Amino acid sequence: MGVAKKIAVIAMLTGLSLITFLIEGLFPPIIIPGAKMGLSNIFSFTALIMFSPLEAFLVVILRTGLGAVFAGNVSALMYSFTGGIVSMAVSSLLMYLVYPKVSVLSVSVAAAVAHNITQNVVFALLAESTLMFGLMPYLVLLGIVSGAIVGGVIMLIFKGVPQTVFQKAIKERTKPKK
Repeated sequence: MGVAKKIAVIAMLTGLSLITFLIEGLFPPIIIPGAKMGLSNIFSFTALIMFSPLEAFLVVILRTGLGAVFAGNVSALMYSFTGGIVSMAVSSLLMYLVYPKVSVLSVSVAAAVAHNITQNVVFALLAESTLMFGLMPYLVLLGIVSGAIVGGVIMLIFKGVPQTVFQKAIKERTKPKK
């Protein structure tokens, strides 16, 4: 894939991620204040599968930065950014170290749980309150559900889109390490 085409695809994934993030922000939280499904992670995870962690982190950084500005909630950047970075780090490590022994669905669930735990820890540190840790079991459960949904959508995308689009990326990901 040429550089211009790669930049265009990353821009498209970033735009889709940002739009999904903004639309999801219009809905009320799920069970816990501030909790969302994290559907925008579909596009950063897609960037990870298609390209590399660098491009995936770029999508996360741009989405969280622009999302905070467009949503008018720059203080939420602390939570979205840290959760997104930790989540993508977990995804990257699992995709490069244990995939395909572990499914995309499992990677997505682990990343979503890491995201929720990270956001809760950041909130507890900023609020200087350990009471927030009481929400941890619910956040882990919500991470499992949302991670399964995101992972399922990613699996459907890669099954539904013509193989030629993703063939090169998938081949690179499954090559044995030298």
